[in-house]
Amino acid sequence: MAEPNGAPRKPRILLAASGSVASIKFGNLCSSFSDWAEIGDGVLHIELRRWADIMVIAPLSANTLGKIANGLCDNLLTCIVRAWDYSKPLFVAPAMNTYMWNNVFTEKHLMSVDELGISLIPPVSKRLACGDFGNGAMAEPSLIFSTVRLFVESKAQSSGSNIQ
Repeated sequence: MAEPNGAPRKPRILLAASGSVASIKFGNLCSSFSDWAEIGDGVLHIELRRWADIMVIAPLSANTLGKIANGLCDNLLTCIVRAWDYSKPLFVAPAMNTYMWNNVFTEKHLMSVDELGISLIPPVSKRLACGDFGNGAMAEPSLIFSTVRLFVESKAQSSGSNIQ
């Protein structure tokens, strides 16, 4: 295997697991392949953190909200958030059942992420996926977009720069 310029490269291996009981060995298999990485290879969550100027998590599940609020980082998204530079904006648009949204844990988790400077785009009331009507549906994509766009424009205006 070689790069277009002829330089050798490591093979690109996609590891996947199915619902077999043997999937308990998958972590060890992944570890074996991760040892193949070389010093200086990009670390995806760090590369994405460096690349992004703004992060938007939409929808944000109750589970991921809890992970972020407690500093857990067991997947790519939560690893990016754990490594995030909080001088850069991070917006979240939660989506969950009304009972979950109104839960005391959600309130505590929202206070924790607010302390980090994460901006909340609150959920709306409507018919939810479970059939209930109530607050917890993710804000409409157009509202999420306009919220972020307004933020970018106001920052550009205050700094006197042009936005794209």
